[in-house]
Order: sequence, then C-alpha cells, then structure tokens
Amino acid sequence: MGWHYEDFEPGHVIETPGRTVTEADIGAFAGVSGDFNSLHTNEVFAVESGVGGRIAHGPMVLGMAFGLGARAGLFDETVLGLLGVQWTFQAPVRPGDTLRASIAVLEMRPTRKPDRGIVSLRFDLRNQHRVQVQTGHCQIMFKRRPVAA
Repeated sequence: MGWHYEDFEPGHVIETPGRTVTEADIGAFAGVSGDFNSLHTNEVFAVESGVGGRIAHGPMVLGMAFGLGARAGLFDETVLGLLGVQWTFQAPVRPGDTLRASIAVLEMRPTRKPDRGIVSLRFDLRNQHRVQVQTGHCQIMFKRRPVAA
C-alpha cells in the first residue's frame, strides 16, 4: 500500500532505490512509443551527432522517475490521479546508467472531497556520478485515510 495524503509532510525528502537503464528498456520504449529517432536507435548516428552515443528517450526516463517513486512505496493503491507535470531534461541518460531519485514534498492541499488531497512533489533524478539528469514538479491526488467513526 502506498502513502496516503496524511503521510506526507512539506519539506520531507524520500530517497528511492536505484535502477539501471538497459538496452532493452530503450528498445521497448521505442516500440511502445513509436519513437525510433536515431539518437535512441542508431549508435553510429548518435556518435556522429555529437552526443557521444545512443541516449535514452527523455519521456522514458521521466516515466522511470515515477517508477522509482513506486519502488519507494509511495504510489500503490493510493494515487487517484496525476494532475500536472513540469519537467526539465538536463543531461543525457545512456544504457548502463543507474538512476536514483530524491523526491521532495513541496506542498499539500485538501480538496472539496474529504477522501482525497493533492500533494506537490519535486523529483531530482541523478545518475551514478551524481549528475542531475532530470528534474521536475508534479501534482498528484492521493487518497486520504478514512476518518474513524
């Protein structure tokens, strides 16, 4: 079970476990998304383009950031909706990079419905060299704990 609205506290930071990006991840994302851009799928092109080799799709890594949050136990069966995302891509992610996220609670607000609340989170995603590769803010609607009768 994930965290409920009441489990969050502004200023709290959650550190996630790591996850290594694989060749298979990049190939699978290209297939699912239909994005076969040569920066992701053609090593020769990627080297010649100046990025130093194939890189992971930015949106794939964004999705992995939320997956890291799930692995940290935040989201399972308590998230009611992702309401907004503002994201910045800062450095390339390559096959073999291991990513970790620091997830900071920015603010919280109840909704009109007493069974839910909105939490604003900041994600800072870093690779194994502590280089920040992506950062972003999101607003997520979480279940609230039932009020005891």
